[in-house]
Amino acid sequence: MQPGIVHLGLGAFARAHTAVFTENAMLASGDSNWGITGVTQRSDTVARQLAPQDGLFTVTERGSGAAPLRVVSSIVEAISGRDNPAAVVDRIAADATKVVTLTVTEKGYRIDPRTGSLNMGDDQVQADLAGRAPQTAIGQIARGLQQRARAGAGPVTVVSCDNLPGNGDLTRNLVRAFAAALAAGEAEPLLAWLDANVTFPNTMVDRMVPVTTAGDLDAVERELGLRDEAAVVAEPFMQWVIEDNFAGDRPRWEDAGALFSSDVAAWEAAKLRLLNASHSMLAYLGLAAGKATISDAVGEDAFLTACRRMMAEDALPTISLPGGLDGQKYCAQVLSRFANPALGHTTAKVGSDGSQKIGLRLLSTVRGNLDAGREPRWAALAVAAWMRHVAATPAAELNDPLAEELHAALPAARDADAVVPALLGCRSIFDAELAADTRFAGLLTHWYRIIDTHGLDGLRKEINHG
Repeated sequence: MQPGIVHLGLGAFARAHTAVFTENAMLASGDSNWGITGVTQRSDTVARQLAPQDGLFTVTERGSGAAPLRVVSSIVEAISGRDNPAAVVDRIAADATKVVTLTVTEKGYRIDPRTGSLNMGDDQVQADLAGRAPQTAIGQIARGLQQRARAGAGPVTVVSCDNLPGNGDLTRNLVRAFAAALAAGEAEPLLAWLDANVTFPNTMVDRMVPVTTAGDLDAVERELGLRDEAAVVAEPFMQWVIEDNFAGDRPRWEDAGALFSSDVAAWEAAKLRLLNASHSMLAYLGLAAGKATISDAVGEDAFLTACRRMMAEDALPTISLPGGLDGQKYCAQVLSRFANPALGHTTAKVGSDGSQKIGLRLLSTVRGNLDAGREPRWAALAVAAWMRHVAATPAAELNDPLAEELHAALPAARDADAVVPALLGCRSIFDAELAADTRFAGLLTHWYRIIDTHGLDGLRKEINHG
């Protein structure tokens, strides 16, 4: 199997989604030139797990329609990007590489929330610009493309697989911002080469992949007869929508079930503002009510009702669905997937990095309703539950890149009247116009007060009868 893809961010999702799609495409098409060089980012754990296994790992599906346990072989090399960044640049620059994919999560893109562009104040970005072997994903891509241009290695496509609207456009803009920040002698030729040789298609990805537990590893060992430290667990459902905008060769992912579409934005909006928004709502309501997993949270009738109403009353009226997608059926399918108890998807994990997620998942829906003169009652509940989570969690325990900033903004008093305006003042998350909207602030205060003073019983009453 020849390595034709470099993938940055070799977490469980990448292995259960992109690696599986790629292997299925090779099996279906007979074209085996698409082995993956996987690159870990913040930690070298997965690289260390895969190395003694020659890149092999298992995927266990759980839930209705689950396939048998399978061994996936599409990863031919695993590199620690933290420990061997020069090798990452070399692999991106290699003539055999035709596609670079990435799943580095929202915070891995180093976005300045105030400008939406590359955060030039980030110390790691500055170090990459200064010429060290790059540690950031954008730095690795940009330096790899720069080396590729100098070597005349030919065109390449960069494919973001993260849950960000316009993820391809965003990645292109960030890479170009990095290139433009280089010295003129480097910047100008690189920018010209990018325009002529690199494309950044937009995509939408979907598969629920919880954190692998020790119990999962034990179960795989019992079934396989071997210990797989890199095993992943996933639901049977798997989806990939891709813009057909490639600079050169690519795997025949469509043979594996991927959908090539000219309207990826509509698919993205549906997923972010229906599925991902509901996931976040269930996580923060679940955390407030002591629910350990998403399936536990969706099993609470009041929370299920809140999700249904948010999707139907707040989200669906603000988005244009892609052709062929039935909104009501999609929403029902989302809630059915969330109810799968076999996944064990924790509210703590889904609720992590909330400052990076609520804008995309919830605040767009809030703005759409306010602009239309409607009250975003249910989306505001989800945002209020996030605020309560921030206020009730010590800064050292809050799993969020803005934990220090958020806690610096919090007042001593943690009641609704104090916390809501304080967090609305965080410009990294809420713009001034939205923060000043009294309708939104009133809804947040209302819901926060119920969560804070009346708990689960109060939520049940207000959601069902309020």
